[in-house]
Amino acid sequence: MTIPLIEASRQRGRRTSCVLTGAPCQRGDRGTDLLARRIVERVGDQPFLLDNQVIYIGASIGIACSPTDGTDPTELLRNADLALYAAKLDGKGRHRRYDAALNAASVERRLLEEGLRHAIENDELELYYQPLLDTRSGRIGSAEALLRWNHPERGLIPPADFISLAEDTGLILALGRWVIRAACQEATSWPDNISVAVNLSPVQFSDPGLAATIEAALKSSGLRSSRLELEITEGILLSDEEQTIATLTALKTQGPLISMDDFGTGYSSLSYLSRFPFDKIKIDQSFVRQIPGNKQCTAIVHAIITMGKCLDMAITVEGVETEEQHGFAVAQGCDAVQGYNVSKPLQGTDFAAFIAEWTPYCRPRTAA
Repeated sequence: MTIPLIEASRQRGRRTSCVLTGAPCQRGDRGTDLLARRIVERVGDQPFLLDNQVIYIGASIGIACSPTDGTDPTELLRNADLALYAAKLDGKGRHRRYDAALNAASVERRLLEEGLRHAIENDELELYYQPLLDTRSGRIGSAEALLRWNHPERGLIPPADFISLAEDTGLILALGRWVIRAACQEATSWPDNISVAVNLSPVQFSDPGLAATIEAALKSSGLRSSRLELEITEGILLSDEEQTIATLTALKTQGPLISMDDFGTGYSSLSYLSRFPFDKIKIDQSFVRQIPGNKQCTAIVHAIITMGKCLDMAITVEGVETEEQHGFAVAQGCDAVQGYNVSKPLQGTDFAAFIAEWTPYCRPRTAA
């Protein structure tokens, strides 16, 4: 039996390349697939201890075989990279072999990247705003800015199709700066009691220039800092804890509110809630879809709302689409609801008309 020799090297970004010699790598050969599957499982199953914190990571793998997929090292790396990108699109913890069809996908991706770069530089992007209803006053208290790209030839491109591309290519920083600047500017035309929320990706959050970007957007727009809300996901909390806390603290000193988005779906850490005073927790819609019929989801939502109240943090329930879900969320004591039961995301002019026509109302709270 020939034992394959594995040589590994760190590539750009978070990529690691492995070269296997002495192992069959032909179509139909299961050995390479089995090895890739074992690597994915081994990496994902075992926790890592980093700075006294338990961290779980995952892996995606792209495979290119010589001579089938090329003989030149540069060509093999490029084809393995294409396969890796396809594996990521398939979902987390997957592996893919290179296929000639991926070349067409690569061309498509490059065209999409060029189009996105052009859209950022020429202000061809657009923000939609989804209102959040204050359950106490019955008024619209804020709105979440949601990015849309209306391509001149392809029409409306879903964020899921270009946000990951922006993160992979580094365009997410320019994209994030555009979103923050545009959202702040738009919000200055709203009533003074309505704030705007923007999402920060992990790549943005690790950008040393983030605080300066926010400061510049607030200064140029004239928006009061307390009317800006920055939403981060739990995934951001997986990085260096001390640096994360330092960044959150620096952002908070500028005046914006800090919210933890999609709470309960990632690596929830109660230690972060005790170490950093988040202004708001947003309960992920995956729990809300199943309430009040699902006892487990109902209990989780109730527990998060109770915990938030004890920590003096506001609670928003996302994904509220029915009157029954709305009534349950209000009865549990949440501070705001967001979802299609209030309104779908609206273009800027439509949102302005929406809040102008909104009639405040207050639904009575009942015992939980």
